[in-house]
Amino acid sequence: MKSRTLTGGILVTAMMAVGSPALATPPGPGMTATVIRKVTAGGTDWILREITIPPGQATGWHWHSGKVSGLVKQGTLSHFGADCKSDGVYQTGGVIQEESGPGYVHIGVNRGTVPLILEVLYVQPTGAPFANDAPNPGCDFQ
Repeated sequence: MKSRTLTGGILVTAMMAVGSPALATPPGPGMTATVIRKVTAGGTDWILREITIPPGQATGWHWHSGKVSGLVKQGTLSHFGADCKSDGVYQTGGVIQEESGPGYVHIGVNRGTVPLILEVLYVQPTGAPFANDAPNPGCDFQ
């Protein structure tokens, strides 16, 4: 039983490392993500994660290889596209859906005073990272 637990812990840690944005636009300090459940079928991964972003922090600029849907469990998510404009502010109970591909670069920011907690479902090609790093498109906010 110990080896199964250790292997599962290593797998979750490896998946989080692969899915973290690269250092060009890193997530803010204290941001955490935990895989709750993963199912693979027909070349597609269905992964549910809980992501916590501390007040004043952000995800880093990125894009996804598949569709992403999120539920705000606590706090407020301010979401911005590569044009530096807000494309949504999502309060507790709000749902966000993100498109896939390098043409949909974006960032999520917690401008609130409490930790932002998101439950996020990734539907993506098997083995794809959670996020693909993208350079800051020239926005100077947060």
